[in-house]
Amino acid sequence: MAIKTIFTESVLAKYVRTIKATPRSLMVNKSLLFSCAVYALAGLPTTWDQGSSSVVPSLPGFQKHFDIKSGARADDIQNFISIIYIGYAVGAAGSFFINDRIGRRWSFRLYTAVWILGQIVATLAPGWPALYAARIISGMGIGSLSVIGPMAIVEIAPAEIRGLLAAWYTVAMGVALFTSVFCVYGIFLHMAPSNLQYQVVWFSPAICMAFAIVASFFIVESPRWLLMRDRRDEAIAVLVDVRRMPVDSPRLQKEVADIEASISGVHAGLLGIAKETFTVPSNLRRLSQALISYALAQLSGANSVTSYFVPIMSIIGVGGGTSQSMFLSGMYGFSKFIFSLIASFFFIDALGRRRSLFVGITLQLISHVYIGVFIKYHQEGPVSNGASQAAIAALFFHAFGYAVGLFVLPYIFGGELWPNHLRSFGGAVSQTFHWLFIYAVKYSIPSLLKTTDNWGAFLFFAGWCFLGLVYVFFMVPEVSGLTVEEIDHLFKGSWFTAYKRSQRLPVLRSVEEGAAGREASLEQKDHIEVPAKN
Repeated sequence: MAIKTIFTESVLAKYVRTIKATPRSLMVNKSLLFSCAVYALAGLPTTWDQGSSSVVPSLPGFQKHFDIKSGARADDIQNFISIIYIGYAVGAAGSFFINDRIGRRWSFRLYTAVWILGQIVATLAPGWPALYAARIISGMGIGSLSVIGPMAIVEIAPAEIRGLLAAWYTVAMGVALFTSVFCVYGIFLHMAPSNLQYQVVWFSPAICMAFAIVASFFIVESPRWLLMRDRRDEAIAVLVDVRRMPVDSPRLQKEVADIEASISGVHAGLLGIAKETFTVPSNLRRLSQALISYALAQLSGANSVTSYFVPIMSIIGVGGGTSQSMFLSGMYGFSKFIFSLIASFFFIDALGRRRSLFVGITLQLISHVYIGVFIKYHQEGPVSNGASQAAIAALFFHAFGYAVGLFVLPYIFGGELWPNHLRSFGGAVSQTFHWLFIYAVKYSIPSLLKTTDNWGAFLFFAGWCFLGLVYVFFMVPEVSGLTVEEIDHLFKGSWFTAYKRSQRLPVLRSVEEGAAGREASLEQKDHIEVPAKN
């Protein structure tokens, strides 16, 4: 009996029961899925650039046009790769002034158009100054898209599958990452040296995103933004469309009422919103979780392993020329895409946010410890072939752990944790911090590897993973299955007992729903007409 209870009362079993009890049309309908898919494409430019920019300078056509020779002008290549992060930060910060003014759809179109403009300038750039300008323009579009993409999905998704749909943003990032590397790899192998080599890499994704702009005219606007703009009838029409429920259904009426209650009496203007964000303890708690999640994602070593995958493989003992390096980078990116798919379907909502973080960070920690110990022994003498293969496998276990936890969830947190009127500002602040922090960590990794004799860097990352587990246990509440408005309850009270409040919330909700049901029954009973006596 006890064994049966373990299975029937597990998180996964409860999630399955919730999904079965939820109307299928609410979760699977054309308007909802197509809109989320288009908004998720906001993640494509980010990793297309990250995947391609590190290998494009290896193309002979690029080297000839920009006067790059083997071992020469390394500073130009480093600036080419990193200068885009300035645009990331500027775009993310500036998106706050636009998102709530013109809405989610027009913001998506505008930011995509800015990125396409940057790609066109890069494609036609006659020299380094124009190329640097193009990188900053593209970065501004990418930084803004990183805010609007997850936020728009969170605002239209139902609570039952909000994590799954928001994870599509990172799935799009995974697709772009390995596709961009293999694009450069194919060009390197099969296209004659010319300017067309790098121009194809930069212009081809712009065509895809141009189609995304066209597709955006067939998606829905955020009902929460519409209500904030006093366009109630339009908001209700959108909810009817994406929930596939009649306007008088109790669930839809409750969702509208909750959104309206959350935006009533809010502060207007930048100063009012900033004051509320940084002085109200519950909002400061949200901000800390968003920022710390992004910081832990970098300090856990995930993006460092991705960016320096080829050098790390060389440290482990797997080397090769340019062709093999591109192929290995592409396969590593492809594995992260597959792992992101697995995470979105089987972890984020099914297992919950907290448990997904525990599983993911633990896998990263174990992988780092093994790789660090392996490199230490490898430097001191020969190691067995089995140990070498295990070290390579550890890199992929690390990628899986990252996909399950700190890759997907910070983007979801950045969209779902905030009250409706603070979501744009909170997302802009957290993404600005995110990109600046990546910029800082990216520059520190070569120095870290050198000063720690390579192996110490992995133990450094493992230490941060351990601190991440402690942080998640005490500070991160479980928000899967809750509406965006219900999440507000979890951030009121002690910072170190949020996980306890997340355990009590379903019970409180059941009590409230039961009371509401009894009240409705009494109200209905009061209206029963007594038949007249003959």
